[in-house]
Amino acid sequence: MTPAELNSLLEQLIATWENEVVEFKQAGNDYDTDKIGEYFSALSNEANLRNAERAWLVFGVNNKTRTVVGSDYRMETERLHSLKNQIAQATEPSITLREIHVFNHPQGRVVLFEIPAAPRGIPIAWKGHYYARAGESRVSLGLDKLDEIRQQTLQQDWTAQIIAGATLNDLDETAVRRARESFAQKYANRFANDEVMNWPLTTFLDRARLTQNGQITRTALLLLGKAESAYFLLPHPAQLTWKLEGQERAYEHFGPPFLLSTTLLYQRIRNIQLRILPQDELIPIEVSKYNQKLVLEALHNCIAHQDYARNGRVVVTEQPDRLLFENEGSFFEGQPDEYIQGDKTPRRYRNPFLTQAMAELNMIDTMGYGIHLIYRGQAQRYFPLPDYDLGQSNAVKMTLYGGVVDPAYSRLLIQKTDLPLIDVLTLDRVQKKLSIPDEAASRLRKAGLIEGRKPNFHVSALVADVTASKADYIRTRAQDDEFYAKLLTDYLKQFGQADRTEINKLLTDKLSDALSEQQKEDKIGNLLTKLRRSNRIINTGTRSHPLWRLME
Repeated sequence: MTPAELNSLLEQLIATWENEVVEFKQAGNDYDTDKIGEYFSALSNEANLRNAERAWLVFGVNNKTRTVVGSDYRMETERLHSLKNQIAQATEPSITLREIHVFNHPQGRVVLFEIPAAPRGIPIAWKGHYYARAGESRVSLGLDKLDEIRQQTLQQDWTAQIIAGATLNDLDETAVRRARESFAQKYANRFANDEVMNWPLTTFLDRARLTQNGQITRTALLLLGKAESAYFLLPHPAQLTWKLEGQERAYEHFGPPFLLSTTLLYQRIRNIQLRILPQDELIPIEVSKYNQKLVLEALHNCIAHQDYARNGRVVVTEQPDRLLFENEGSFFEGQPDEYIQGDKTPRRYRNPFLTQAMAELNMIDTMGYGIHLIYRGQAQRYFPLPDYDLGQSNAVKMTLYGGVVDPAYSRLLIQKTDLPLIDVLTLDRVQKKLSIPDEAASRLRKAGLIEGRKPNFHVSALVADVTASKADYIRTRAQDDEFYAKLLTDYLKQFGQADRTEINKLLTDKLSDALSEQQKEDKIGNLLTKLRRSNRIINTGTRSHPLWRLME
């Protein structure tokens, strides 16, 4: 928003004053993050109940005099925006601020937190507790409001329906044990592993959003059900299908429990090591044809967003150089392109009960990061980016490449590991002979990344400066993130723990000389976040003084 728009918004919010979807605070620099999280939960839930798209938490306004007095809350931009990640980590399901607006009012600095409404059917909790508003007060979310939100889509959500006649005996013991382990891993900072493993089964299933008051739902059978209990889901086939095409042809169907079946399907895919020869080097880089995490991310997304009312199955077709994922139902919220940068958070879900349970079991997130993760993962592996085909058949088809299309593109990504994803997207279109905007073409040509004339652009075959010495090139060429991750995990395995100073000392001189000191600092921070989110390391210290260890 422009300053004028922010000023107009602020005046409007002050004029209507505090209500269930607006809260004002003067807020100093040390304002408690837990209180912000509680307000986030309360305001998000109230916005849902009042059919509002968003709610507002405003810092810098005195809530007694109704005047702007200014706030010094997190004056540093980077620290201010780190609040988004803190909110995402402690909300259930994971969700965060839409935007943080900073407005320099004549009477002082004002910070406006734009809070999204809770998705239909899914109340938002902060650290396991649901909050609401009673006038200007923050209170616990009452059972009446909790039920009102949960009932919003219960009757329309195929995955939320209770199955008459199904019992706990219809669940697979191995799948249940794996589900407990995944849940305990996700909430390791809140529950001890032994505590989760010793909960009564009905308690665990309810807390993992798989059942309703101990009653078996379609979600519970899809994710944890025995194969022989799939008849409860008829006429839905409850199947994942792997199909091999090429010189050899084969197929196999996989039924519930999907929590285990997705890994079994992945193991059927022929995943060999491929070699990519960098420019002016004799030693090739070896990359697996497919990355397990990306394949499972795509497959889990198919399960989460399938239109089960259409009685179809999820199909994974393996071709010689690619995988094709297909699931029933149109793209439910927005378009795939809107999720590539990782900025869009969906507000609605076709199967809210199923997606919430899958998020509890660490199968997916509910922030819309899945597509971004797959695109970024393919770029980091120097492979072409995925393609989506929404077609006219009311189905979603995604192609995941398992080979090189244009060697120049792959070699460029090996040399230019710091390219923004938007540039990688454009280069991917160039290698696939698709059109690109004139502005993007001009920018990439100026950077020496593409050559040729419109519309016949091609990726530049040589990116490194030919006048640079080979030694300079090696010093400026970045390694794959897994290289740095291996250094860090080996260090932690040897010495048990490390603070940020020790980690900086370990990695800084290994990073590309082309990066500034700040860029190196940011890259190490991003690496730690990535390893933490993938449950490879854990912070056993505090937020201000982290102490990292390997996850046991």
